[in-house]
Amino acid sequence: MYFEQVTTPGLGCFSYAIGCPPAGVMAVVDPRRDIGVYLRMAEERGMAITHIFDTHVHADHISGAQELRASTKADIYIHEAAPVGYESKKLKNGDEFKLGAALIRVLPTPGHTPDSVSLLVSNLSRSPEPEMILTGDLLFVGDIGRPDLPGESILDAQVESLYNSLYKTLGPLPDYLEVYPAHGQGSLCGQGMSAKPFSTLGYERLANPMLNYSDFAGFKSAVLSNLPMRPQSFSSIIAANMNGAALLPKLDPAEYALSADQADELSKAGAILLDLRDTLSYGAAHIPGSINVDFSDGPALNWIGVAVSPNAPLALILPYGKNFEETCTELRRAGYDAVKGWLKGGLKAWLDSGRKTQSLPHLTASDLRARLAGPNPPILIDVRSPEEFRRVKIEGSINLTFDRILEEAVCPVNLESEAVVVCQSGFRAGIAASLLQARGCPHISLLAGGLNVWKKL
Repeated sequence: MYFEQVTTPGLGCFSYAIGCPPAGVMAVVDPRRDIGVYLRMAEERGMAITHIFDTHVHADHISGAQELRASTKADIYIHEAAPVGYESKKLKNGDEFKLGAALIRVLPTPGHTPDSVSLLVSNLSRSPEPEMILTGDLLFVGDIGRPDLPGESILDAQVESLYNSLYKTLGPLPDYLEVYPAHGQGSLCGQGMSAKPFSTLGYERLANPMLNYSDFAGFKSAVLSNLPMRPQSFSSIIAANMNGAALLPKLDPAEYALSADQADELSKAGAILLDLRDTLSYGAAHIPGSINVDFSDGPALNWIGVAVSPNAPLALILPYGKNFEETCTELRRAGYDAVKGWLKGGLKAWLDSGRKTQSLPHLTASDLRARLAGPNPPILIDVRSPEEFRRVKIEGSINLTFDRILEEAVCPVNLESEAVVVCQSGFRAGIAASLLQARGCPHISLLAGGLNVWKKL
């Protein structure tokens, strides 16, 4: 049996290839939108992709199922309860698929969504008993899937389904089963996930706090008290995956290169200037009104999903060493198809055109302590979740979360006051500070290194 886990950086997504080289067949589970990795696997090992499985209608990334079907003619399989508008084969409890030495059996496990399934996988060359379980967004390493994405009206039913799937459906399964989830660390489909890409069912029963409640009431209380934020992008991604995402056109970077004049015109016409440079470079100088999400250490697609609507036209300012084609591919994974181009020559081209720039100061922890102890101390805006804020905070700070910032069309703080934006590491604060500045807050700065540095003093 052939088995491989594929990681999608920036989204915390895992997809899987399951097959049998001697039989020449392969299935792909929860594929990402850029499908080259699966096509290469199949070609290198002499397999044809014959089955495409989505464990549910995904909210955080565009499924690659449509792309794979167009390329391979394989059928798409999804649970019979999934309200999809495209042609698909329907999965139900107990369905089995034999791909040479690999056997896949369907186990409905609703809770993250009503249409969620897990897949039990056996290596028939060793034993007919299952060796692993692909849990989709039901069970993660160290956490479980969130139940709130299908909507408030069915949230109570979702929580009950989640509990039943985890405690009753998975309950009889053996401890030795290897657990391979659809998400890992960095995903906003859960929180508190381990950096480990897989686990065993027995270890999760031992160490995963969400599998250790003695009754449903305690489980429900814990789930509802700590739901992660919902990015702006999720609703449009769900809609795209339900209807069948559009196939990707070919990308010629030269056709998307923008001059400073063209970027300026796009901005004036309503496009968002998305600056993907590191926070310090952005802070030194940036285009007024641009939004900053730091891509310098790799994609941070979930945070673009928080800050920017997928329907908004985008003009990109790229970090050093990052090319447009790679960046656009990453954005398309999360449904950002309205990319109009990239500023050729970067910020230097903007400066050479004679146009204005802004800065966004970074305060060290020592600087901030001195400012807070002096006359006219700044307002401290903590953009972390309410739960994080309750656990630890800088005295006197206010909790203004991302969703509240996004709800405001104008600056939500006194225009005459200086405000310092704070988070745990400085990453979220950098995004939030750029949003506040773009909304007209004139005296914004951020705490460099966040609370991680503050608590060292």
